[in-house]
Amino acid sequence: MSKRFLQIVLNIPINQSFTYLDCENAENKSRVGCRADLKFGNRRMTGFVISESDALPSDCPVEESKIRPILRILDDEPIFTEELSELAAWVSHYYLCSVGESVSAMIPSGKRESDAGGFSFLEESPETKARELSDEQKQAVDEVVTSDSNLHYLYGATGTGKTEVFMQVCERLLSQGKGVIYLVPEIGLTKQVIEAVVSRFGNTAAVLHSGLTPSQKLSEWRRILNREARIVIGARSAVFAPVPDLGMIIIDEEHDGSYKSGNTPRYHARQVAMYRCSKKKIPLLMGSATPSVEAWHLMETGGIKKHVLTRRLAGGAMPQIKCVNLSGLSIDGAISPVLQKEIEETLAQKRQTILFLNRRGFTHFFRCNSCGFELKCKNCSVSLTFHKAEKRLRCHYCGYSVAPPQQCPECGSLDVGYSGFGTEFIETEVKAKFPNARVVRVDTDSLNHKGELTEKLDAFKKGEYDIMLGTQMVAKGLNFPNLKLVGVVLADTGLHLPDFRAAERTFALITQVAGRAGRFFPDGKVLVQTYCPDSEPIAYAVAGKTEAFYESEVKTREMLNFPPFARMLRLVFRAPSEKQAASGANGAAAILYKILAGARANASKLQEAARHTEILGPAECPLSKIAANYRQQIILRGPSVSLLHYMAHTFRENFKSPSEVYIEYDVDPVSLL
Repeated sequence: MSKRFLQIVLNIPINQSFTYLDCENAENKSRVGCRADLKFGNRRMTGFVISESDALPSDCPVEESKIRPILRILDDEPIFTEELSELAAWVSHYYLCSVGESVSAMIPSGKRESDAGGFSFLEESPETKARELSDEQKQAVDEVVTSDSNLHYLYGATGTGKTEVFMQVCERLLSQGKGVIYLVPEIGLTKQVIEAVVSRFGNTAAVLHSGLTPSQKLSEWRRILNREARIVIGARSAVFAPVPDLGMIIIDEEHDGSYKSGNTPRYHARQVAMYRCSKKKIPLLMGSATPSVEAWHLMETGGIKKHVLTRRLAGGAMPQIKCVNLSGLSIDGAISPVLQKEIEETLAQKRQTILFLNRRGFTHFFRCNSCGFELKCKNCSVSLTFHKAEKRLRCHYCGYSVAPPQQCPECGSLDVGYSGFGTEFIETEVKAKFPNARVVRVDTDSLNHKGELTEKLDAFKKGEYDIMLGTQMVAKGLNFPNLKLVGVVLADTGLHLPDFRAAERTFALITQVAGRAGRFFPDGKVLVQTYCPDSEPIAYAVAGKTEAFYESEVKTREMLNFPPFARMLRLVFRAPSEKQAASGANGAAAILYKILAGARANASKLQEAARHTEILGPAECPLSKIAANYRQQIILRGPSVSLLHYMAHTFRENFKSPSEVYIEYDVDPVSLL
């Protein structure tokens, strides 16, 4: 019986392969691309075979007698291809993780899919049969399928028929014998799209999402490898699907935050899709009613070909959308008299209300109750956060701090303070103010078992509740025929996050909520409660001035040197004590400054980029303690992602972090909390 040496990578943060022995291979079958059950130290683990040889590799650090055998091979046929091995190596380099970590992110497992939240909505209930296209839609389908351009964006308000364009592009590609990957955000809330794809494409569709058991995922994965399934629909990780003859990747609701992984490797499905498409020279088609600022900028500068849909196919007027200025109102709780009156009228008409709160708001931001003025960092133009213990307002990017003013610097008013509230607080208030209404709350804290979200949304759709309140989870399923009123309880919470994307997210949220409302009911109303009715994201969203918002936001980003005008790489230092986290971050900063100084002095192609690269921090993370770990961050910012990679890789090789300090690397971070 011949023995063979296998090079195996593991899901651990060590970027090397390990040599194991395969003694049970009577048929002499190749094991490359298969999973192996093995012992690593005292742990039993699953490894991934990336290469094999008949002789012990010359660089193996141990002698042949010490090589351990694998326990068994788990797959009859390989489950990852040569293309995926190459992709894993790229993900490992780009996102600063081990090859084993990147392979295990690709191969189906029972991991939860969604970590980062975003705002996205079902475009409309897609048709199960192909529909007659409008002239705009026809033109978009033709241009996407025949154009030489590799990057395409389908931009149009909700209700303009983007989903149907995606479906018909899929049909064209399938008829040419090509496969398609179709990504949707937060899979549990886009089941209508899945149902439509499956009913339209039948057995040729495979679904990959977190609701499946690991064995169900694996059987779908094998169907894809065996060409039984040609169109793959799924959330973020479906971007790795091993589709033979891949002809296109589609990303629906491209702006959505859930396309970015919150765990190692912290990949962004859009970036991976761009890489895969450019390597295979195939088109990438993205779409949204509220594109990310980066995508908008690329459309305006010609980097992405833009296809615009302007006609709302179902007719349907945009809803009445109104701002309720909370400044100067003495309200008891979170619901203004205006919103209370509208809810009462809606209940009297036996119609439904959704109250929406973006709960990831900070309660401690400085605000003037008279004029709405808010204190921002003089260096970074992001909100300063109040730290009770030290009685100072602090910036979580650069560490700048200032004592809280006793009066408003803008208007001199003494009526200044800090504000904010969460969904539980509002639930209590709603039940007290509307004792006869049937109220349901939907957020991560109120969902205890699998499928509960779908149950609650279905019950609301059937009219079993009058008022639904919740976080962005609710916004994503906004598709209810008896819904009349949508109240955004406090549009500002997202705006005051110490994050440069706060304006973009606030704008997307209000725009999408408003578009939803008009899509399904002609007499719909949207009320947006805010302390800052004049702030650009809120004012532009309420007025429906999308282009004006993007123009203004792009100028602000350029002035402050934030993406898309700079690239960022974030290092987070986690430790059980504040002192350990701070000392790890300070030690790292000293090394990073030396690496940057070396790059500036070195006459290479990175020298020019190094002159314009800066190191922000160390500073405490905005969420300074998570799961009993204190967190500090350093942000590298500059024009060249290659230089940021060079700095981070050099740092990783030369810095031995103390055992109690764990370092997270996040390239192109979506959230800086």
